[in-house]
Amino acid sequence: MSEVPAPRSWLFVPADSEKKVAKAIASEADAVIFDLEDSVAPDRKKAARELLKELGAREGGPRWWVRINPIGSEFHKDDLSVLKLPDIEGIVLPKAESGADVIHLSHSTGGIPIHAIVTETAASLFGLLSYRDMKSPLVAMSWGAEDLSAALGASSKYDADGSLSFTYRMARSLCLAGAVAAGVQPVDGVFADFRDEAGLIAEAQAAAREGFTGKLAIHPAQVGPINAAFTPSDEEVAHAQAIVDAFAAEPSAGVLSVGGKMVDRPHLIQAERVLARAR
Repeated sequence: MSEVPAPRSWLFVPADSEKKVAKAIASEADAVIFDLEDSVAPDRKKAARELLKELGAREGGPRWWVRINPIGSEFHKDDLSVLKLPDIEGIVLPKAESGADVIHLSHSTGGIPIHAIVTETAASLFGLLSYRDMKSPLVAMSWGAEDLSAALGASSKYDADGSLSFTYRMARSLCLAGAVAAGVQPVDGVFADFRDEAGLIAEAQAAAREGFTGKLAIHPAQVGPINAAFTPSDEEVAHAQAIVDAFAAEPSAGVLSVGGKMVDRPHLIQAERVLARAR
């Protein structure tokens, strides 16, 4: 059986809006995250859970995930009831502070896959290596700047020139390194201005260059640019295949020339990852 590819686009949708849920399910997103947390007001949490329970069977399209409320919140336990739906693939856990939170959640949910958002509290920045646990059901890690900036008491998460401030760039890099160390998918955070397509494309392409393999989305219009950014181009695939073929022809070689440039074993690893993403 072929391995199911990691989602490129993870589209959030408020779980209490029947219209928005229907639109998300009909989108080209690789995964939809039915949100029971930030985008749903406290007095709408119960209605959101009931709406999800009435969805019926999934018929193709995006894979279904649910963002529950954080461990320790008054809504957390009730949110777990929606995981009984047969077509829910996994849980998105917000405000995770360490790998222990993932293990703790798994005691209530069994082996269902978990995507942890790992940089939303001050304490979370000190636990990124703790997610490296072979027994964990963790499959993805993403980062968030909005909750982190609120937790830190920041007046803004941007520098005067409009670029992301150092603290949040650090959180992003720690998420990437932590996910790779844990052997799970690194997922870039949201691009808040859904009307700025050029800005989204630039950020998504930069994330793909750095090593992220997917990105969170907050509007269906963001899905296409995200999918494109995390899909290797024909030229990238051809170059990667040439590297793989060269080392297959000379398996004992340490360094080879491909396309007029010297490549070594790290280039081979990168090439294999490009081909995996293309598949």
